[in-house]
Amino acid sequence: MMIDSIISIAFYISTVLTVLIWLLPSQYGQADASAQQAPKCKVQILVLGDIGRSPRMQYHALSIARKGGQVDIIGYNESEPHPDVSSHPNISIVPLPPHPAVLQTSNRILFLLYGPLKVLFQIGCLWVCLAYRTKPAKWLLVQNPPSIPSLAVASIVCFCRKTHLVIDWHNFGYSILALKLGPRHPLVRWSKWYEKTFCRYATAHLCVTRAMARVLKEDFALQAPILPLHDRPADLFQPIPDEKDRTRFLTSLPETEPIRAALEGSGNARVLVSSTSWTPDEDFSILLDALCQYSEIATSMAQKPEDSLPHIMAIITGKGPQREQYLKRIAELENAGKLEHATVRTTWLSMQDYARLLASASLGVSLHTSSSGVDLPMKVVDMFGAGLPVVGCQFEAWPELVHEGVNGRGFETATELADHLVDLFGHPDRLDTLRDGACIESTRRWDSEWDPVAGKLFGLVDSEVKID
Repeated sequence: MMIDSIISIAFYISTVLTVLIWLLPSQYGQADASAQQAPKCKVQILVLGDIGRSPRMQYHALSIARKGGQVDIIGYNESEPHPDVSSHPNISIVPLPPHPAVLQTSNRILFLLYGPLKVLFQIGCLWVCLAYRTKPAKWLLVQNPPSIPSLAVASIVCFCRKTHLVIDWHNFGYSILALKLGPRHPLVRWSKWYEKTFCRYATAHLCVTRAMARVLKEDFALQAPILPLHDRPADLFQPIPDEKDRTRFLTSLPETEPIRAALEGSGNARVLVSSTSWTPDEDFSILLDALCQYSEIATSMAQKPEDSLPHIMAIITGKGPQREQYLKRIAELENAGKLEHATVRTTWLSMQDYARLLASASLGVSLHTSSSGVDLPMKVVDMFGAGLPVVGCQFEAWPELVHEGVNGRGFETATELADHLVDLFGHPDRLDTLRDGACIESTRRWDSEWDPVAGKLFGLVDSEVKID
């Protein structure tokens, strides 16, 4: 009887172990051992977000592919990715299934209830995709944030598949969560612990600023290499030198119809452009308040033609959760007559038209305030790529990108932004100086930044940085 029980227990244990071993994902170095034409390196890129709205990760994919690497870029396929990403033979897009709509909410209390369910759904999708749907790769490059559950799942998958984990830090997940829940919330504190814990399993770290590298080294106490890699624009973003070409494109947009005559004739109108994701870390009310103040000043100066200010057409591009509430406020301000010398329009453009809009506008505005103070907005990089001068909210890492009075200006309040608008649009020569600086900045491109940092790390460029 006892022997039968022991045999039964051994059988069940053996069966469970067999199933577990059978379910283990294949490891890097095994599946492709017989391949005759293996790529220089295989890299998986994980974006727990919309691939089409993650330009930096798309640029990573293009750089790797153009240097002979094979790339699987994994993420949500909600909007059109960069055309070169879609067409490159060395890049495969592996879509993640969208999470159920019922788990989406802006209610703080429901967020605490639905959040764990959403995370469980994502864990399952990520595990299946990273461990089974894709072939093993030497590298897994993970965008952070979001860090939950990406870092934990990626760490376990990399251990099972003998893959090197690289984290590309755009910001900190816990600092973004603190915008919704407050910095002292237990979930925010746990998120910070989680982020600090699982990032230690990475082979190397990339980050968008030197200030962020300092935080990772000092506060996170990371021992692995931390490599600052500043964002640079894609080749799609280029200045348009001819003013007539810029005007021709602007007048072709339906959004500029209210000022088309001024653009083609008197020239007493300026186009201001801002790109936003309509999220809490971009306080769009600052721009609206500044436009109201500008309009009030312009009205008071209208009696003196020699001192008059041009009409501002503010074109806002992007999608996001707070868009509708701001559209309502814009309508209220227009009805109250507070935007007499400013017009606000929102739109969503293709990448090609967005690049041309940046190159054709007079001034760009960044409202990104940074939850951590050490990240930088990609939108400003694209603006500089198109030769567009920028005014933006100042924070710790801002001087790494914008040189005050050379290619842009910083502000902290709506009044300071309004003062910049009055000064620059009232003195075109000062705006021209900033445009010249932005055009010089436009010569700094992604490849020249990527090659000596990430290119060396991945072994695609000759380097001393090599990980077996």
